[in-house]
Amino acid sequence: MKKVSWMLMMLLLAVMVAACGSNGSGGANSGGDAKNANTAAPKDNEELTVKHKLGETKVKKNPKKVVVFDFGTLDSLDKLGVEVAGVPSKNLPSYLSKYKDAKYANVGGLMEPDFEKINQLKPDLIIISARQSTKYEEFKAIAPTIFMGVDEKNYMKSFEDNVKLLGQIFGKEAAAEKELAAISDSVKKLKEKASAGGKTALIILTTGGKTSAYGQGSRFGIIHDEFGFAPADKDIKVETHGQSVTFEYVAQKDPDYLFVVDRDAVVGNGTPAKQIVENELTKKTKAYKNGKIIYLDSNYWYLSGGGLLSVAEMVKEAEKAVQ
Repeated sequence: MKKVSWMLMMLLLAVMVAACGSNGSGGANSGGDAKNANTAAPKDNEELTVKHKLGETKVKKNPKKVVVFDFGTLDSLDKLGVEVAGVPSKNLPSYLSKYKDAKYANVGGLMEPDFEKINQLKPDLIIISARQSTKYEEFKAIAPTIFMGVDEKNYMKSFEDNVKLLGQIFGKEAAAEKELAAISDSVKKLKEKASAGGKTALIILTTGGKTSAYGQGSRFGIIHDEFGFAPADKDIKVETHGQSVTFEYVAQKDPDYLFVVDRDAVVGNGTPAKQIVENELTKKTKAYKNGKIIYLDSNYWYLSGGGLLSVAEMVKEAEKAVQ
């Protein structure tokens, strides 16, 4: 009797274990598979909320069709190996001339976007800056649009933030950080040289035979604010087109370094800056006497700026003054 009872107990226990194992196994597989399916969302569906000067925009990561109006952003994307769909091909900086190729849609001019063409492209993302900012509402009616111009009063910080954002959007974080580290190091070394010795610098732009000066916090103020060159005049008004000046003014300020941006070299056919600048008055300055008039490449300084390629080249050009 005891033997039969023992056998019945063992049989019952075996049935219970089998039932639990079957239910547990089935539940774990189905439940686990469902959980994995829910959490493994495709990367292309990831979205960022980008706060920028003109508003707040939701941007999908790794957008396929991108229209870029800011040349600084275009040069950063080029450096990071990101393709774009459309650019304003007129007045492209010479170092970005490859974007004149027919495979890149021409979306109008910097000041006159071709909205019909942009709409036909059906972009996933549009990137603009100051020259297009008044048309922001028209852009965002077509596709998510973000402003990525640099803050001239906080140039390097805004430049770095923009590049890091591009890294996030296009999955190029590591490459962006590497490029930024190299530029940061070169800026630090330049600043150490430029700030030593107490020498002063003046920045001027020539166009149509006229001359204007730019100081701290201006579109070219990176020379003072970030590169460490002391201003020859601390009271220059910060205006989009600079403060109109004469060469009597330049001679009076007598800078050790004179940085010159030739606007007509990239947007017109005026008299070359060298012919305008090197006159009898300027020849009396320390900058001229010591061979320290630096003619800057307007492709980097006037047309683009704020890009991985342009900022790196801007540092190299400013270095010429202290070599």
